Amino acid sequence: MGQAEKLIAGNRKAFHDYQIVEKIEAGLVLQGTEVKSLREGKASIAEGYVAIENGEAWLMETHIPPYSHGSGANHDPFRKRKLLLHAREIRKLDAKVKERGYTIIPLRLYFSEGLAKVTIGLAKGKTMGDKREAMKEKEAKRDMERARRPRTPSDRG
Repeated sequence: MGQAEKLIAGNRKAFHDYQIVEKIEAGLVLQGTEVKSLREGKASIAEGYVAIENGEAWLMETHIPPYSHGSGANHDPFRKRKLLLHAREIRKLDAKVKERGYTIIPLRLYFSEGLAKVTIGLAKGKTMGDKREAMKEKEAKRDMERARRPRTPSDRG
């Protein structure tokens, strides 16, 4: 029986700033103190991105703080971390990134069955108009839900 996923960090801003074209789950190569720090639930992937160098995928600019009970052998909080992906997935992502306008960003960092995983997204940047349109749709959906909800005496204020 598998364990449930334990979310460590999410990147909600990514869904606002980018249109996610495809999502891929990848393993993460970590040092011991990084795993312990993640188990404490501390990490930030909001500024992160994925770079492909020499046929390998690397998670860049993500912050995993030093382990609170660690010694002088603690890790560098912003070091680049290798992603575990199949070679064909890396080639496909690399080809897309070389096209204009695509980037790869981390969406979620979590533990799945005791292993650190990251969901990365192939993303295309949204224009200001796209963002405004998304906000209008979200507002309209919220208004429809509000209108559909049954009114109670406490709503009348």
